[in-house]
Amino acid sequence: MKKKILAIVGSASENSSNLKLVQHISNLISDEVEIEIFDQLAQLPHFNSEQSQDNPPALISKIRQAILATDGILISSPEYVFSIPSGLKNLLEWCVATTVFTQKPACLITASASGKMGHEELKFIMKTLDAKISENTCLLISGVKGKLDADGKPLNEDLTVALLNLIRHFEMEL
Repeated sequence: MKKKILAIVGSASENSSNLKLVQHISNLISDEVEIEIFDQLAQLPHFNSEQSQDNPPALISKIRQAILATDGILISSPEYVFSIPSGLKNLLEWCVATTVFTQKPACLITASASGKMGHEELKFIMKTLDAKISENTCLLISGVKGKLDADGKPLNEDLTVALLNLIRHFEMEL
């Protein structure tokens, strides 16, 4: 039976480098792994703590179920103003009062102009949500626009090797 990964794209941009990167990664994973891409953060309602536990919106219940049903989570996100994008933060806030990420293997990629602070924030939030992450399943890609072609494929061997190593380590965690 194939392992399942839910890949969450942290950018709401239609021409996102992170979406293209996730699409490229979907071609790198082994045949024993199936990947589903979620790139609809802009459609999620704003977080409401009063609804979070007892009466979450249908779309929130659906994404929570999708997270629960997978063997692992891959998040690929840009950094906006030295932080993770608001849409990604919104999704993660909807999951705080749940255990959907508890000990769920997670692969975290920050692909942005700089990305360092956003990457640290994403790792901190995912650790707070009790996701299972390691340095081997995290990758910061600074200067992403100059490192990927129009289809999201790496332009240099170092990034290709880094992505392959990241995916192999993540698959071992599943």
